[in-house]
Amino acid sequence: MRNTLLLSSLILFFNSLLAQNNSETENDSIKRNELEEVILTGQYNKQSISKSVFEVEVLTQDDIQRLAGNNLADVLTQTLNMNIVPQAGEGSSGIEQFGFNSEYIKILVDNVPIVGDEGFGNAIDVTQINLDDIEQIEIIEGSMGVQYGANAVTGVVNIITKKSAKHKWQITPYVQEETIGNEYSWFDEGRHIQSIKVGHNFSDKLYANALYTRNDFKGFLNNNKGENYYNTNSENDSLRGYEWLPKEQNTFKALVNFNNKKNFRAFYKFEYFTERTQNFAENVFFNENSSTQTVNPSANDELFKSTRFYHHLNATGQIKNKIRYNISASYQEQVKNYELYTYWLHSGNKTTIDKYDYNTRQGIFSRGTFNNFFNNENAKLEVGYEINLDEGSASGLASQNIDDRTKTNKLNTYSLFASSELKTSKNISLRPGARVITSSQFSTQYALSLSAKFKLPNSYQLRVIAGSSPKLPNFEQLYYYLVDSNHNVQGNENLNTENGKSIFVHFKKTYWGKDSNLKYTPKLSTWYLDVDDKIDLIVESTSPLAYKYQNIDLYRTWGLSFRNKIDYKNLSASIGVSFSGESQVLNSAENFNDDYLYGFQINSNISYQLPKWQTTFSAFFKYNGPTYQFVYDVDDPSIIRKSKLNGYSWLNASIQQKLANNFIITLGARNVLDITRVNLDNGQAGTHSSSSSSQLLGYGRSYFLKCLYNLNF
Repeated sequence: MRNTLLLSSLILFFNSLLAQNNSETENDSIKRNELEEVILTGQYNKQSISKSVFEVEVLTQDDIQRLAGNNLADVLTQTLNMNIVPQAGEGSSGIEQFGFNSEYIKILVDNVPIVGDEGFGNAIDVTQINLDDIEQIEIIEGSMGVQYGANAVTGVVNIITKKSAKHKWQITPYVQEETIGNEYSWFDEGRHIQSIKVGHNFSDKLYANALYTRNDFKGFLNNNKGENYYNTNSENDSLRGYEWLPKEQNTFKALVNFNNKKNFRAFYKFEYFTERTQNFAENVFFNENSSTQTVNPSANDELFKSTRFYHHLNATGQIKNKIRYNISASYQEQVKNYELYTYWLHSGNKTTIDKYDYNTRQGIFSRGTFNNFFNNENAKLEVGYEINLDEGSASGLASQNIDDRTKTNKLNTYSLFASSELKTSKNISLRPGARVITSSQFSTQYALSLSAKFKLPNSYQLRVIAGSSPKLPNFEQLYYYLVDSNHNVQGNENLNTENGKSIFVHFKKTYWGKDSNLKYTPKLSTWYLDVDDKIDLIVESTSPLAYKYQNIDLYRTWGLSFRNKIDYKNLSASIGVSFSGESQVLNSAENFNDDYLYGFQINSNISYQLPKWQTTFSAFFKYNGPTYQFVYDVDDPSIIRKSKLNGYSWLNASIQQKLANNFIITLGARNVLDITRVNLDNGQAGTHSSSSSSQLLGYGRSYFLKCLYNLNF
């Protein structure tokens, strides 16, 4: 904490020095406007960050390229107040923000939520979101229920895709080779990525492109010995298989964009995604033949397949050169298939034991907004609708009969919303809003928001963003059913919605040097966020042991962050510090403790360009301090204890070299500090548990080489 205060003091001192050199010349203003980032998320129309009532963090295309990010997990790893939570045993990764899991943050592509295991926009596997056609990523923290509906409790991540090109033809192939820890070979180890994108301007109004990417992750063995290993002494030693499962992804995307350059634009986007993940059993059946003194080893292995279709049709324009509209319609489908088979290690033959679709999701989403009714810059009104028709089966590999595990359910929601932006004076902008949400399952829900931007003396800006968002129970919480001789876990169709509320305050100013070569932006933020009626899985019966989902908890978090960005000629750097406290009231426990548990994060990145050589050096660092949470005692679920996950650091670095602007080589390393596992102290040492364990976070230091070629003509 002492180091954090010292760092803050030095930055504030630097802040005061810059203030003395602030210049307001006309030429500087022109240069500054060129550097302004344009954002879409939460805006009525495209708008610069400085004019937006909302506070939006932007990850640019340059940020993505310097990280050599291929999926959303690659780039969000370095984001403040956000963690990527890998599930090595499942081959997936989710997001955690402000202590809430990925069910509470909404992920959008061009303002449309994408389909996931639990519906639209939430519980998304971020390793499945390909970034090869991305313009930028925009992040808003805080409840955004008015703008983006239910489940946008902690915030939204909006991925903005490219929809145009400067050249008539644009062909962009690339290959990327990456080690997985210290494991790599051309075919059997490492990560191998190939991609090609072809774009064409048929006219000044019509553009189309197509993209294909293959991402082949060969898994991480570590101390394991792979698919064909067995102990020749006919003993199971748990060394078969992989620590991180092998996974192959294929993504095909297509876009057609029409823009008449006046008052109408329309585009259609299509995506087809497949993923294949293999899980190899630790235990082997040796199938000994006593007469020949030989063995014919076999194992019952698993294969997980995912398929996703995405269609998005969007139209924007003006009615009679006045009212602006933006209408999207999307049909999406996801199917997850499970196959259990016997694998014969000597012959390589496979015999299927069981095969079925265990998670299906299909739905229609439509969103429309209309604004500019008054043609008045001081008073704007936007009204809109949202329709979400969601049908699917509950997630989880339930072991019941086929009728139970393929049973489909529906959860449809319908919304009307409105907001206005009012400039009450030259220096004050207000944005109140409200949304009404009806559904096929729950009573009518409401979301409210009130945001304000204040221009203070000396160009300081103050933003206050308050909002609410209901959180609907997901399909698993509603419909999951796993009852057999060893399990009793049931959903609850009588659950109520959760209610999320937040208030964020942001205070910042941009300082410019005399010649505008220096730009420095410090930002101080504070927040409070809570969710009541939070759903948890509780013990309904101890004999026999049975669990059921119930509305029982209150979860609260507050915090402070101090972010700083500086650009000076060819140097760009940022550093941020976040301190937060989390409290959870566990009404299901007899001896609950609602004390705040505190933690902090630091993130920083630095990039330096050598224009003469067209070389860029970059480094990205993030430190996650120790985190705590209350957990149920394994032996007595009525008792809760405090667990601790030790702190750890994450460092990535890269060198990017451009050759004649057409050929780009990026060489780098991920997880430079070689993090694999972090100690987890669960605060107990009961009959069935030890007092400490570890959480798997990474597969060690890895190196990558990416070669990209731009063929433009």
